[in-house]
Amino acid sequence: MSTQKTSPAVDPSVTTIPADLIGSGQEGSLGDQVRAYFQRLRSGDMGALPAVGGFVVLTILFSFLSPFFLTERNFANLLTQAATLVMLGMALVFVLLLGEIDLSAGVTSGMTMALFIVLVNVNGVPWILALLVAFAVGILTGTFIGFFVARVGIPSFVVTLGLFLGYQGITLWIIGAGGLYRVQIPEITAIQNSNMPVWAGWAMLGVILAVSAATSFWDRARRRRAGVANRTIALVWIKLGVIAVVGGAAIAILSRNRGQSVGVVEGVPIVVPIVLVILWIGTFVLDRTKYGRYLYAIGGNAEAARRSGVKVMLIRWTAFICCSTLAVVSGLFSISKVGSVDAAAGREIVLSGVAAAVVGGVSLFGGRGRLLHAAIGALVIAVITNGLGLLNLPAGVNLVVTGSVLILAATVDAISRVRAGGSVLRT
Repeated sequence: MSTQKTSPAVDPSVTTIPADLIGSGQEGSLGDQVRAYFQRLRSGDMGALPAVGGFVVLTILFSFLSPFFLTERNFANLLTQAATLVMLGMALVFVLLLGEIDLSAGVTSGMTMALFIVLVNVNGVPWILALLVAFAVGILTGTFIGFFVARVGIPSFVVTLGLFLGYQGITLWIIGAGGLYRVQIPEITAIQNSNMPVWAGWAMLGVILAVSAATSFWDRARRRRAGVANRTIALVWIKLGVIAVVGGAAIAILSRNRGQSVGVVEGVPIVVPIVLVILWIGTFVLDRTKYGRYLYAIGGNAEAARRSGVKVMLIRWTAFICCSTLAVVSGLFSISKVGSVDAAAGREIVLSGVAAAVVGGVSLFGGRGRLLHAAIGALVIAVITNGLGLLNLPAGVNLVVTGSVLILAATVDAISRVRAGGSVLRT
């Protein structure tokens, strides 16, 4: 027999405030923040640190094994390869925070894109209207799942597994056996295959710095008015400095000509700012709105959240709608990259999406994780796929390595929860 003890969820935006300063209205020093951070690590809350470490190690490893890995062309290719998985991983975060799962997210993206392209190519529907229909189907899918999970009480695994199978049949019916449709919409293919002007990339970095600074100082002002302890101002400048250095280095690399014999190809891929905007909006919702706090609270202890007045059923319902809607965006990135859609679209990627979120530090038990963590996890998996591909290793090796990384990440998650006094199984 098993018993479960679940620790309450913590708002991710306040986890580095030293306990003795909470409610004091004071600002902790940089040393306080560092000590609080290491205390979190000792208690098992490592966040995305293992994924970041894995990303650095893999990057160094593949840079030695392949002379092509650190080239400008491969760097841009890595970003576009990862975009689909990053978006699907972020979509799944909304349901994983609740301790739920959506096995149908991948085929939802494939089925909606099959419908989108057939409406345009076969029925002559304007592509904007057809895309709106695809998003409407995605929203209805999330509504359907949320109804049976939140209202009826059927486990999400069962409901989404049923859709995983059923949507494959619908996609096959839309496309036809052995069918394949080309994406002939320039605006869609440009998402993954065209680049921003060089100046636009640097302008994007300026906007990112301005938004990050404004958000940070807005948070500080809000905490000051509420009499809540603030992080030291030094952390704000460190954060902005890291963004400036890392972002500047990335844009400098992408601004160089990587076309070689095919002409001038330079600039940040168009898909990058789209992903960053969605990442920022989703992070703002999860970190700075009641809806986000309720998601974490339900994932940490649903009964306690219900007794606190949280509308648990409604929050669960809307989480699946968010997941399915972002899954449609993931499908859009996929067909833009591949240039076609077939009956197998989205069938395999959902497991990689779950892997991306878990590898990045999102807990399978609910209540812990962020969209950025899923994005980092997706980059780790993309680096593995990209690096092994450059080494011309069999596809089976890629699956074995990715599976091993997932098991390792899930083990770290389980152990960290035990150390933090979370979910424990006893016989």
